[in-house]
Amino acid sequence: MSQNSPFRLDGKTVLITGAGGGIGRSLVAAFQAAGAAVVGADRKASMLEGLSLVRQVLFDQADSAATRAAIAADIAAHGVVDAVVSNAGFTRAEHFGQVDDAVWASEMAINLNGAYALTDPIVNAMAARGRGSVVFISSVNALQHFGNPAYAAAKAGLVAYAKAIAVERGGEGVRANVVAPGSVRTPAWDHRLAADPSLLDNVLPHYPLGRMVTPVEVANAALFLCSDAASGITGTVLPVDAGLTAGNLRFVDDVLRGK
Repeated sequence: MSQNSPFRLDGKTVLITGAGGGIGRSLVAAFQAAGAAVVGADRKASMLEGLSLVRQVLFDQADSAATRAAIAADIAAHGVVDAVVSNAGFTRAEHFGQVDDAVWASEMAINLNGAYALTDPIVNAMAARGRGSVVFISSVNALQHFGNPAYAAAKAGLVAYAKAIAVERGGEGVRANVVAPGSVRTPAWDHRLAADPSLLDNVLPHYPLGRMVTPVEVANAALFLCSDAASGITGTVLPVDAGLTAGNLRFVDDVLRGK
Protein backbone atom coordinates (compact mmCIF):
# COMPACT_ATOMS: atom_id res chain seq x y z
CA MET A 1 0.00 0.00 0.00
CA SER A 2 1.36 3.43 -0.95
CA GLN A 3 2.65 5.58 1.91
CA ASN A 4 0.29 8.27 0.57
CA SER A 5 -2.75 6.01 0.76
CA PRO A 6 -5.63 7.44 2.80
CA PHE A 7 -5.82 4.06 4.53
CA ARG A 8 -2.35 4.56 6.03
CA LEU A 9 -1.75 5.98 9.53
CA ASP A 10 1.94 6.84 9.27
CA GLY A 11 2.96 9.34 11.92
CA LYS A 12 -0.25 8.80 13.90
CA THR A 13 -0.54 7.47 17.44
CA VAL A 14 -3.52 5.30 18.34
CA LEU A 15 -4.70 4.13 21.76
CA ILE A 16 -6.33 0.68 21.79
CA THR A 17 -8.04 -0.59 24.94
CA GLY A 18 -8.43 -4.27 25.71
CA ALA A 19 -5.30 -4.60 23.62
CA GLY A 20 -4.36 -7.96 25.08
CA GLY A 21 -7.58 -9.73 24.10
CA GLY A 22 -8.57 -11.64 20.97
CA ILE A 23 -9.92 -8.62 19.09
CA GLY A 24 -7.43 -6.29 20.77
CA ARG A 25 -4.35 -8.10 19.48
CA SER A 26 -5.75 -8.03 15.95
CA LEU A 27 -6.42 -4.31 16.32
CA VAL A 28 -2.83 -3.73 17.41
CA ALA A 29 -1.48 -5.72 14.45
CA ALA A 30 -3.74 -4.00 11.90
CA PHE A 31 -2.94 -0.49 13.09
CA GLN A 32 0.78 -1.20 13.26
CA ALA A 33 0.71 -2.63 9.74
CA ALA A 34 -0.89 0.64 8.61
CA GLY A 35 2.02 2.59 10.10
CA ALA A 36 0.52 3.74 13.40
CA ALA A 37 2.36 3.87 16.71
CA VAL A 38 0.13 1.96 19.12
CA VAL A 39 -0.45 2.66 22.79
CA GLY A 40 -1.91 -0.45 24.42
CA ALA A 41 -4.25 -0.35 27.38
CA ASP A 42 -5.44 -3.23 29.54
CA ARG A 43 -5.92 -4.18 33.18
CA LYS A 44 -2.47 -5.69 33.76
CA ALA A 45 0.88 -5.54 32.02
CA SER A 46 0.91 -9.33 31.74
CA MET A 47 -2.08 -9.12 29.39
CA LEU A 48 0.02 -7.10 26.94
CA GLU A 49 2.94 -9.50 26.77
CA GLY A 50 4.24 -10.12 23.27
CA LEU A 51 2.91 -6.83 21.87
CA SER A 52 5.30 -4.22 20.50
CA LEU A 53 3.82 -1.01 21.89
CA VAL A 54 5.14 2.52 22.19
CA ARG A 55 3.84 2.46 25.77
CA GLN A 56 1.27 0.87 28.03
CA VAL A 57 -1.56 2.44 30.00
CA LEU A 58 -2.90 0.21 32.76
CA PHE A 59 -6.31 0.54 34.40
CA ASP A 60 -9.46 -1.43 35.12
CA GLN A 61 -12.17 0.07 32.94
CA ALA A 62 -14.80 -1.10 35.44
CA ASP A 63 -13.40 1.61 37.74
CA SER A 64 -14.37 4.90 36.09
CA ALA A 65 -12.32 7.11 38.40
CA ALA A 66 -9.16 5.04 37.90
CA THR A 67 -9.75 4.96 34.14
CA ARG A 68 -10.15 8.71 33.89
CA ALA A 69 -7.10 9.31 36.08
CA ALA A 70 -4.89 6.99 34.00
CA ILE A 71 -5.95 8.63 30.75
CA ALA A 72 -5.52 12.14 32.14
CA ALA A 73 -2.02 11.24 33.28
CA ASP A 74 -1.13 9.84 29.86
CA ILE A 75 -2.40 12.96 28.11
CA ALA A 76 -0.45 15.18 30.50
CA ALA A 77 2.74 13.20 29.88
CA HIS A 78 2.50 12.54 26.15
CA GLY A 79 -0.27 14.68 24.67
CA VAL A 80 -3.48 13.32 23.24
CA VAL A 81 -3.43 10.49 20.70
CA ASP A 82 -4.65 10.92 17.14
CA ALA A 83 -7.24 8.16 17.47
CA VAL A 84 -8.66 5.86 20.12
CA VAL A 85 -10.34 2.49 19.68
CA SER A 86 -12.49 1.77 22.72
CA ASN A 87 -12.47 -1.99 22.57
CA ALA A 88 -12.47 -3.24 26.18
CA GLY A 89 -15.70 -4.91 27.25
CA PHE A 90 -17.18 -7.90 28.99
CA THR A 91 -20.42 -9.84 29.39
CA ARG A 92 -21.61 -12.90 31.26
CA ALA A 93 -25.43 -12.64 31.49
CA GLU A 94 -27.17 -14.50 28.67
CA HIS A 95 -30.83 -13.70 29.39
CA PHE A 96 -33.06 -11.89 31.88
CA GLY A 97 -33.16 -14.92 34.17
CA GLN A 98 -29.46 -14.34 34.84
CA VAL A 99 -29.67 -10.56 35.37
CA ASP A 100 -29.98 -8.86 38.74
CA ASP A 101 -28.97 -5.41 40.03
CA ALA A 102 -25.37 -6.47 40.58
CA VAL A 103 -25.00 -7.97 37.10
CA TRP A 104 -26.66 -4.95 35.50
CA ALA A 105 -24.33 -2.57 37.35
CA SER A 106 -21.20 -4.55 36.47
CA GLU A 107 -22.10 -4.68 32.77
CA MET A 108 -22.76 -0.93 32.69
CA ALA A 109 -19.58 -0.19 34.63
CA ILE A 110 -17.15 -1.61 32.09
CA ASN A 111 -19.09 -1.46 28.82
CA LEU A 112 -20.61 2.03 29.07
CA ASN A 113 -19.51 4.04 32.10
CA GLY A 114 -15.89 2.99 31.75
CA ALA A 115 -15.91 3.70 28.02
CA TYR A 116 -17.20 7.19 28.77
CA ALA A 117 -14.55 7.78 31.44
CA LEU A 118 -11.92 6.62 28.95
CA THR A 119 -12.96 8.70 25.98
CA ASP A 120 -14.31 11.89 27.58
CA PRO A 121 -10.91 13.38 28.48
CA ILE A 122 -9.52 12.23 25.13
CA VAL A 123 -12.37 13.83 23.17
CA ASN A 124 -11.96 17.08 25.11
CA ALA A 125 -8.25 17.16 24.31
CA MET A 126 -8.87 16.24 20.66
CA ALA A 127 -11.42 19.04 20.36
CA ALA A 128 -8.98 21.55 21.86
CA ARG A 129 -6.38 20.44 19.30
CA GLY A 130 -8.89 20.52 16.43
CA ARG A 131 -8.81 16.91 15.20
CA GLY A 132 -9.17 13.30 16.27
CA SER A 133 -11.06 10.07 15.70
CA VAL A 134 -12.87 7.79 18.12
CA VAL A 135 -14.09 4.30 17.31
CA PHE A 136 -16.18 2.27 19.74
CA ILE A 137 -16.34 -1.50 19.43
CA SER A 138 -19.99 -2.11 20.23
CA SER A 139 -22.05 -5.16 19.19
CA VAL A 140 -24.96 -6.27 17.05
CA ASN A 141 -26.70 -6.58 20.43
CA ALA A 142 -26.96 -2.79 20.33
CA LEU A 143 -29.04 -3.01 17.16
CA GLN A 144 -31.25 -6.06 17.69
CA HIS A 145 -31.87 -8.37 20.62
CA PHE A 146 -29.83 -11.57 20.71
CA GLY A 147 -29.81 -12.05 24.48
CA ASN A 148 -27.37 -10.47 26.95
CA PRO A 149 -29.84 -7.70 27.92
CA ALA A 150 -27.57 -5.70 30.23
CA TYR A 151 -24.67 -5.90 27.79
CA ALA A 152 -27.01 -4.95 24.95
CA ALA A 153 -28.23 -1.86 26.80
CA ALA A 154 -24.67 -0.78 27.53
CA LYS A 155 -23.54 -1.31 23.95
CA ALA A 156 -26.58 0.59 22.65
CA GLY A 157 -25.53 3.41 24.94
CA LEU A 158 -22.19 3.54 23.11
CA VAL A 159 -24.03 4.12 19.85
CA ALA A 160 -25.91 7.07 21.34
CA TYR A 161 -22.73 8.43 22.91
CA ALA A 162 -20.82 8.19 19.61
CA LYS A 163 -23.58 10.09 17.82
CA ALA A 164 -23.47 12.78 20.51
CA ILE A 165 -19.73 13.21 20.01
CA ALA A 166 -20.20 13.30 16.24
CA VAL A 167 -22.84 16.00 16.43
CA GLU A 168 -21.46 18.19 19.20
CA ARG A 169 -17.74 17.82 18.53
CA GLY A 170 -17.74 17.59 14.74
CA GLY A 171 -17.21 21.33 14.38
CA GLU A 172 -14.04 20.91 16.44
CA GLY A 173 -12.65 18.24 14.12
CA VAL A 174 -13.53 15.13 16.13
CA ARG A 175 -15.13 12.14 14.41
CA ALA A 176 -16.81 9.28 16.29
CA ASN A 177 -18.02 6.00 14.82
CA VAL A 178 -19.05 2.54 15.95
CA VAL A 179 -18.15 -0.96 14.79
CA ALA A 180 -20.82 -3.50 15.71
CA PRO A 181 -19.47 -7.06 15.46
CA GLY A 182 -21.59 -10.17 15.48
CA SER A 183 -20.14 -13.35 16.96
CA VAL A 184 -16.36 -13.14 16.66
CA ARG A 185 -14.27 -16.31 16.67
CA THR A 186 -11.90 -15.51 19.51
CA PRO A 187 -10.48 -17.78 22.24
CA ALA A 188 -13.47 -16.75 24.37
CA TRP A 189 -15.46 -19.35 22.42
CA ASP A 190 -13.10 -22.19 23.27
CA HIS A 191 -14.64 -23.14 26.61
CA ARG A 192 -18.16 -23.03 25.16
CA LEU A 193 -17.21 -25.27 22.26
CA ALA A 194 -15.39 -27.62 24.62
CA ALA A 195 -18.59 -27.96 26.65
CA ASP A 196 -20.80 -28.32 23.57
CA PRO A 197 -18.99 -29.18 20.30
CA SER A 198 -22.28 -28.91 18.39
CA LEU A 199 -22.86 -25.29 19.44
CA LEU A 200 -21.85 -23.87 16.07
CA ASP A 201 -24.46 -26.05 14.39
CA ASN A 202 -27.03 -23.84 16.11
CA VAL A 203 -25.16 -20.57 15.71
CA LEU A 204 -23.99 -20.52 12.10
CA PRO A 205 -27.36 -21.01 10.33
CA HIS A 206 -28.31 -17.50 11.51
CA TYR A 207 -25.43 -15.95 9.56
CA PRO A 208 -25.87 -15.40 5.80
CA LEU A 209 -22.14 -15.89 5.23
CA GLY A 210 -22.37 -19.18 7.11
CA ARG A 211 -19.60 -18.32 9.55
CA MET A 212 -18.56 -16.03 12.37
CA VAL A 213 -16.39 -13.05 11.61
CA THR A 214 -12.72 -13.00 12.55
CA PRO A 215 -10.95 -10.52 14.83
CA VAL A 216 -8.99 -9.29 11.80
CA GLU A 217 -12.23 -8.34 10.03
CA VAL A 218 -13.32 -6.29 13.03
CA ALA A 219 -9.88 -4.66 13.22
CA ASN A 220 -9.93 -3.73 9.53
CA ALA A 221 -13.27 -1.96 9.96
CA ALA A 222 -11.95 0.05 12.91
CA LEU A 223 -8.80 0.90 10.95
CA PHE A 224 -10.86 2.22 8.05
CA LEU A 225 -12.97 4.42 10.33
CA CYS A 226 -9.86 5.89 11.98
CA SER A 227 -8.13 6.59 8.68
CA ASP A 228 -8.41 9.55 6.31
CA ALA A 229 -10.25 7.22 3.94
CA ALA A 230 -13.23 7.76 6.26
CA SER A 231 -12.63 11.50 6.73
CA GLY A 232 -16.22 12.33 5.79
CA ILE A 233 -17.78 9.64 7.97
CA THR A 234 -18.95 10.33 11.52
CA GLY A 235 -21.83 9.22 13.71
CA THR A 236 -22.21 5.92 11.86
CA VAL A 237 -22.59 2.31 12.94
CA LEU A 238 -20.81 -0.29 10.80
CA PRO A 239 -21.97 -3.88 11.44
CA VAL A 240 -19.26 -6.48 10.92
CA ASP A 241 -21.54 -9.44 11.39
CA ALA A 242 -21.46 -11.84 8.43
CA GLY A 243 -24.88 -10.49 7.45
CA LEU A 244 -26.68 -11.21 10.73
CA THR A 245 -28.49 -7.87 10.95
CA ALA A 246 -29.35 -7.82 7.22
CA GLY A 247 -32.30 -10.12 7.84
CA ASN A 248 -33.47 -13.42 9.27
CA LEU A 249 -31.91 -16.23 7.23
CA ARG A 250 -33.29 -18.87 9.61
CA PHE A 251 -36.83 -17.60 8.94
CA VAL A 252 -36.27 -17.81 5.18
CA ASP A 253 -34.92 -21.35 5.45
CA ASP A 254 -37.46 -22.66 7.95
CA VAL A 255 -40.62 -20.93 6.74
CA LEU A 256 -40.17 -20.19 3.04
CA ARG A 257 -37.76 -22.87 1.86
CA GLY A 258 -39.04 -25.49 4.28
CA LYS A 259 -35.58 -26.81 5.10
